[in-house]
Amino acid sequence: MRGRLGDAVTDGKNVSRNVSSTQCTSDRLSVVAMWDETSKNRAKTRYEKIKHLGEGQFANVYKAKDTETGEFVAIKKIKLGSRHEVMDGVNRTAVREIKLLQELHHDNIIGLLDVIGHKTNIQLVFDFMETDLEHVVKDNSIILMPEHIKNITLQTLLGLEYLHLHWILHRDLKPNNLLMNCHGRIKIADFGLARFFGSPNRYYTHQVVTRWYRAPELIYAARSYGTGVDMWAIGCIIAELLLRVPIFPGESDLDQLVKIYHVLGSPTEQDWPNMKEFTDYVEMKPSIGIPLKNVFTAATDDLIELIYQCLRFDPVKRWTATEALKCSYFRMMPHACDDSQLPLPSSAQNALAPGRKRRRGREDATPPPMRKKLVFE
Repeated sequence: MRGRLGDAVTDGKNVSRNVSSTQCTSDRLSVVAMWDETSKNRAKTRYEKIKHLGEGQFANVYKAKDTETGEFVAIKKIKLGSRHEVMDGVNRTAVREIKLLQELHHDNIIGLLDVIGHKTNIQLVFDFMETDLEHVVKDNSIILMPEHIKNITLQTLLGLEYLHLHWILHRDLKPNNLLMNCHGRIKIADFGLARFFGSPNRYYTHQVVTRWYRAPELIYAARSYGTGVDMWAIGCIIAELLLRVPIFPGESDLDQLVKIYHVLGSPTEQDWPNMKEFTDYVEMKPSIGIPLKNVFTAATDDLIELIYQCLRFDPVKRWTATEALKCSYFRMMPHACDDSQLPLPSSAQNALAPGRKRRRGREDATPPPMRKKLVFE
């Protein structure tokens, strides 16, 4: 593997890795230094922009064609301030994403194919992905069969295991950061909040992960945490694949806890021994919770066990990605389908050439199902 980040292998619970602030500063400067005027010409000659896909506060995304390979790519054009501002960290998100993705090479991690720098912008060239998991979940004409859910879960965990074994926390896992191409390949994307982990004296912000997928320790303002924050998000994503709606759609941090406790019950000292030590800990009204079998009425016992182990209150007790991949769920029938059998949403189907279109469910003639109502609403 090119550019290994470390030779150590960890279970994600007890780790130690030193990443100095000096090294981080050096990394930012090296990224700034690689920008040059000649790359501007490469952007114009090699990549033929086809379509504007979206716009954010600091970036525009385009679909383009690589004239050298003939492949479609996605170009993320990030607006920059002055060179001094970049070095001071105004564009730290872009720099972090570049430095991480240059080192990561896995089938289930988005590929950074090229970086084109200019004094006013950076253009990141990525694998082109037709859709994301959020569109799949929200498309009522798609029937997600057990073999589909198993495939999506498997691909996501394989990508996450790779990140964690390379000492990286994603910190923003959610359905629209799990991209899918027309061949059914799932890739983890958006590494703007990703961080190295493992240094015993390193502290992080708790303001990470979109609220609906945020682990309880982050809501309680934990400053030191590990792979458990990503595994909690995985549990929420699997639940959403089954329910077709978010399982914990909190409207505020406090409401998020209410939603979590309503389903999982209030944690006891035995469930989570040090929960009262967090800075923002608040005593909540006791709740007995709902048996997960009653929440996921169509799920098998081994899938419910996987969800439960991802949604343990104590992050130390949550399964790691490696432990999850070894669980009985992936050994039991039905097996995960082939990637090519995953259904694509209408928006992605319409964008494909006629000869490349695939079936969107088990049977095209099957009427669209109603979204499953949560039993605890």
